[in-house]
Amino acid sequence: MADELEPATPENEATEAEEPIKQRKNGLYPGVSDELAENMKSGWADTELHDLRPIAQAAETAARRAALSARFPGDRLVIPSGNLKTRSNDTEYPFRASVEYAYLTGNQTEDGVLVLEPRGEGHEATLYLLPRSDRENGEFWLSGQGELWVGRRHSLTEAEKLYGIPVSDVRELADKLREATGPVRVVRGHDAGIEAALTDKVTAERDEELRVFLSEARLVKDAFEIGELQKAVDSTVRGFEDVVRVLDKAEATSERYIEGTFFLRARVEGNDVGYGSICAAGPHATTLHWVRNDGPVRSGDLLLLDAGVETHTYYTADVTRTLPINGRFSEIQRKIYDAVYDAQEAGIAAVQPGGKYRDFHDAAQRVLAERLVAWGLVEGPVERVLELGLQRRWTLHGTGHMLGMDVHDCAAARVETYVDGTLEPGMVLTVEPGLYFQADDLTVPEEYRGIGVRIEDDILVTEDGNRNLSAALPRRSDEVELWMASLKGAVQS
Repeated sequence: MADELEPATPENEATEAEEPIKQRKNGLYPGVSDELAENMKSGWADTELHDLRPIAQAAETAARRAALSARFPGDRLVIPSGNLKTRSNDTEYPFRASVEYAYLTGNQTEDGVLVLEPRGEGHEATLYLLPRSDRENGEFWLSGQGELWVGRRHSLTEAEKLYGIPVSDVRELADKLREATGPVRVVRGHDAGIEAALTDKVTAERDEELRVFLSEARLVKDAFEIGELQKAVDSTVRGFEDVVRVLDKAEATSERYIEGTFFLRARVEGNDVGYGSICAAGPHATTLHWVRNDGPVRSGDLLLLDAGVETHTYYTADVTRTLPINGRFSEIQRKIYDAVYDAQEAGIAAVQPGGKYRDFHDAAQRVLAERLVAWGLVEGPVERVLELGLQRRWTLHGTGHMLGMDVHDCAAARVETYVDGTLEPGMVLTVEPGLYFQADDLTVPEEYRGIGVRIEDDILVTEDGNRNLSAALPRRSDEVELWMASLKGAVQS
């Protein structure tokens, strides 16, 4: 990685002190000659883009802003994208805009802010962004975030064409917000500078109402969102196929080979992975969020792969398959796997419009409790087990969650509209029961210990039932074995 131009240090502060007017006028770091500064100002072609079209979701983001405007009449609404976060020293983490901001604008750049100003009975939206790097003062090549270092930004005029929103310079926004009067709400936690400008104008309670509304607005997906989620799932299916094809190489290395293989698909076809991939082989499969991915991959063990591709518009898949590394389930592995499969079948069947959100969890848990009783691992009857939650020693987690721009989407929604709510067409959720027998669990026979199984699919609620977006990946144990054999056979041939 190239180093930036030398910043001011105690050793070179004298230069800056000797020529303060010249340095500040040119915006230069010490050690930059006037000749070089002048040379860098000129000789650059005009690169303004004139043939831009609106982003694909421009109509949808406009409708979302209209719904937001109707919910908070008369309030100034401020939604930041967020700032870069330091990873170490002078390097930053890859930037990901806040979900609320991206949902309302489609823009994904750092330091952006969407402001809805009350006008009459509605609002006037303005998108505040950084303009092109200034070549007159040298910012484009002297700043670590200048375009010469990190790449070209869209001009404000270009951004207006792309996002269908009037665009202004974000560097002027903080002062405008300090001078503003009237009620204001801001989405907190993304831009400390914007929040500081509003310190005396906002309250935590009113800001939380804004955050909750934007979370609940995402419970029902529009057609664009459903299309993006299907794209994410389709890429994820191909990523799982990639992994099966290289299991022999993973056996020679570690779980990291699996992680890297899936990540390659995510980066080639999407933006990133939607969350840290869980590539849990053997007893690691009993750890719900095993993301270290540094363990061995052994023939005869199971691989629990929980991973999802995130599209360029931030919509992520979330799919899990538990696979026999050698391509064939052992008797005990199949017994446990089939129990989880049956539980998932019951859960998916319970996903219906008008049904309660909790129904699919209850249906899956009942099947798992029945098996645990039948196997003699817990004393029945089943109703007693469910009432006391005794099955949770081995089932551990909820059976699913909403899915969208966040892998655990709509997390700020109220209990009454989410977990105690009713399913509606357009909702997308996961159904993911599991059984996990820890390696040190002395309450189960030794043959169960160290086996973890989870099966997870992404389910769209439809007008007349549901649609499994990830149905292209086999789930039944015999179908999984045939699928793996076909993929490994294709590699060998």
